[in-house]
Amino acid sequence: MDERTNLAANSMFELLLFRLGEAPGTTRRELFGINVFKVREILVMPEITAMVNMPPSVMGVANIRGQMITVINLPKVVGCNPTKGLGILLVTEFARTTQAFAVEEVNEIVRLEWKHVLSAENSGGGLVTSIARLDGNAENTRLAQVLDVEQILRDVMPDQHASEVDADQVGRVQIPPGTVVLAADDSAVARMMIEQGLKAMGVPYVMTKTGQEAWHELEAIGERAKAEGKSIRDKVALVLTDLEMPVMDGFTLTRNIKQDGRYKDLPVIIHSSLTGTTNEGHVKSVGADAYIAKFDAEELSATIRQVLGRN
Repeated sequence: MDERTNLAANSMFELLLFRLGEAPGTTRRELFGINVFKVREILVMPEITAMVNMPPSVMGVANIRGQMITVINLPKVVGCNPTKGLGILLVTEFARTTQAFAVEEVNEIVRLEWKHVLSAENSGGGLVTSIARLDGNAENTRLAQVLDVEQILRDVMPDQHASEVDADQVGRVQIPPGTVVLAADDSAVARMMIEQGLKAMGVPYVMTKTGQEAWHELEAIGERAKAEGKSIRDKVALVLTDLEMPVMDGFTLTRNIKQDGRYKDLPVIIHSSLTGTTNEGHVKSVGADAYIAKFDAEELSATIRQVLGRN
């Protein structure tokens, strides 16, 4: 945990690199990546039991340490052709769920700075959130595509990963008049769910796609508030941020807010698919006011009420 905390403190993270086979229409075997925090274990492909009436991209279930885990054919999801077969299973923990992804091979784990991860908005067919430059700013750096696991799970198993918010269950949330919630998330499906949740609460918001975009928006709002003789709290009720985002991650965004005299009293809620006690420890280290796992609109509304009630 100390090592991971040190990485987060230096705006770094670890990316597990893997291959899925030949890209559509080519013989290139591109690199893909997933945050190491999401990976529980890596296994040689175990026996898989095919279940009746499975979605097309689901291979079946595997009995892993007594737990029945759904196995998703990741090459099929992204359209790659695994010429070497599917020999490796990535067991992941994501937003309170456990699932496994079959991949062709695992290559290595690399440490990266978030500034070397660039947004892939409007590219990748909606399945890629960002592109990681593995060798920094080198001219011919290797590239790895970071997949949008939230989108993949909802595409593959929509019945298990709801995409609609029940407004009747969420309830209205009162925030100070004239203020907004400033939100940041790089996943299109996550932004959709957050927007639905905030609308159901009756909360006005400003949505951004990266920590850097949220930081620039906060500074712009702060300048407008100053020109009107007001404070940032007169304009922004709280910041709601994801952790994994290109260019500037949620840890860095939170740390920037809490270490800046202009914004240090602004409540920050971290809303992430990276669950577990290790990440909760990281959140405390950067001064966030609350940490919740994606995506439960009722829990989000309760947390917003709780945080605003003590600030």
